[in-house]
Amino acid sequence: MIRKIIQIDEEKCNGCGACVAACHEGAIGMVNGKAKLMRDDYCDGLGDCLPACPTGAISFTVREAEAYNEAAVAENKAKKREGQKLPCGCPGSNSKRIVREEKPKENSGAVRMQSRLAQWPVQIKLVPVNAPYFDGAKLLIAADCTAYAYAGFHEEFIKGHITLVGCPKLDGVDYSEKLTEIIKNNDIKSVTVVRMEVPCCGGLENAAVTALKNSGKFIPWSVVTISTDGKILD
Repeated sequence: MIRKIIQIDEEKCNGCGACVAACHEGAIGMVNGKAKLMRDDYCDGLGDCLPACPTGAISFTVREAEAYNEAAVAENKAKKREGQKLPCGCPGSNSKRIVREEKPKENSGAVRMQSRLAQWPVQIKLVPVNAPYFDGAKLLIAADCTAYAYAGFHEEFIKGHITLVGCPKLDGVDYSEKLTEIIKNNDIKSVTVVRMEVPCCGGLENAAVTALKNSGKFIPWSVVTISTDGKILD
């Protein structure tokens, strides 16, 4: 059939992944660092992804395309949710709280840093939506690279928070749906997003903002941007 559908200019695409997070139908994915329309029948033609694109790489076109298949979209979403349950029993996905004992500082020349991680797992894709450590939590949503770039990450960001990490460019998933469920179904006190200055981190920030809006809650939130040389940007 002839209908309105999106098109993506690969040359304009900077690989930020924001459109993947904005497309609730799962029609867009990341291929070789570029956004791509994966299936015509997943695109409803409404264009939620257009305003999310920072480079204007997405536009509408009218062409021969499969009709939007709402049932196929729903089935695909169900498969993704099922995949998040991880029935394999992998030890790396077992959820647990980590309690750390504060140790007195010793007078020595060597400084040994203490981990401030308060729970496991940390990957957004792996963490259970209703984990008990979310109750009353200050939520930190961080891009994978931030802890490597910023030297004081544990003390300044992880300490006192429940930490979730991810990379929308590498994972190629819409984090907003799971983050929405976490915020909606738990007593989250605040949300801090820590991202890198690179464009691809925009997808993580957009997912967090979308989740906050969709949760229907008014929660204090902030965004901190880290430069590639390890500084906090104003």
